[in-house]
Amino acid sequence: MNDTRFDVLVVGGGGAGCSAALHLAQRGTRVALLERGLVGGQASGVNYGGVRQQGRNPAELPIARRSRELWGRMKELAGTEAEFTVTGHLKLARNDAEEANLVAYLDVAKQHGLPLRMVGRNAIHVEYPWLGPQVVAGSFAPEDGSANPRLLAPALARAAQDAGATVLERTEVEHYAHDGTLFRLRTVDGREFTAPVLLNMAGFWGGRIAEAFGEPVPVKPLSPNMMVTEPLDYFIEPNLGVVGGNVYLRQIPRGNVIIGAGHGENDPGQPGQVPWSRPVPEVTMEGARLAIALVPALEGVQIIRSWTGIDGNMPDKIPVIGPSSTTPGLFHAFGFSGHGFQLGPAIGAIMTELVLDGHTDIPLEAFRITRFAEAAA
Repeated sequence: MNDTRFDVLVVGGGGAGCSAALHLAQRGTRVALLERGLVGGQASGVNYGGVRQQGRNPAELPIARRSRELWGRMKELAGTEAEFTVTGHLKLARNDAEEANLVAYLDVAKQHGLPLRMVGRNAIHVEYPWLGPQVVAGSFAPEDGSANPRLLAPALARAAQDAGATVLERTEVEHYAHDGTLFRLRTVDGREFTAPVLLNMAGFWGGRIAEAFGEPVPVKPLSPNMMVTEPLDYFIEPNLGVVGGNVYLRQIPRGNVIIGAGHGENDPGQPGQVPWSRPVPEVTMEGARLAIALVPALEGVQIIRSWTGIDGNMPDKIPVIGPSSTTPGLFHAFGFSGHGFQLGPAIGAIMTELVLDGHTDIPLEAFRITRFAEAAA
């Protein structure tokens, strides 16, 4: 590729970055997406696949609501539904305190137009007889569901290319600079790219980009520990979670049950190094125990694979989204703390609005990058 001058450079080829490239290209912007590995190769492609609004931080709900609308027309947007299925999300309580947490969240959901239905003690085991005895109540979100994370980012990237975007995989940036007008990015293999606008959408590595422009944030690498079982007869229709989030599971139509619980190991590496992550066997077995307590019929079922990836984890569990406080033309969207898959489509649309329109209707104050420095002052 000879032309390295663009209107916008997007660093990070997850679902959010690919969505940004697509939305920008659809509006006639000359945009290049630079991905250090493969599109969807980290958090966006190896996560649980929950398309969940219920239980989110209230600040995230306007984004989640907008993203849910985009999920509903994903085939039109990306050429595939990415196996998006509306199964509902059932969040479970295992004691009185957790049940009170679900009841309190009903008001939060109502304020944001999110339909929820409480399933009380007299109904939970009637409606879901396969749940374990420790479950005392639940909250059901009928609009939520799941999708295949391996399909989303690549589909958005292909759609972005079809709309005119340049998508470059195995393109790791090692040097970032801004000369007052243009961002100048140099890759580990010596290529250079320039643009007046830079979107930092690089997951955990987004913290390193922010630091390069004088905005350090306390982002840490996070590797959710995932596993999948052998196929079973289909009986778990809703996507399941619990108050506190220490285990979550869903069954796909082919019969396999996907379970997430705990964290794996990782090393994000330095520029030029290959990052790695791996599940921890002891964590996998503890996750299986927690899943069996929720759904006793899973006892004795074979686990056929476990895996993880690397996401960026923020201390307050919500991402950084919005303009830089130090550098004009720089915008951040990273640190989704293990629950950004559902948000990705809307994040791309929001970033496009910030770049091309100068504003968005989605409130972003809670996600400002300066909040950590403000708290430490």
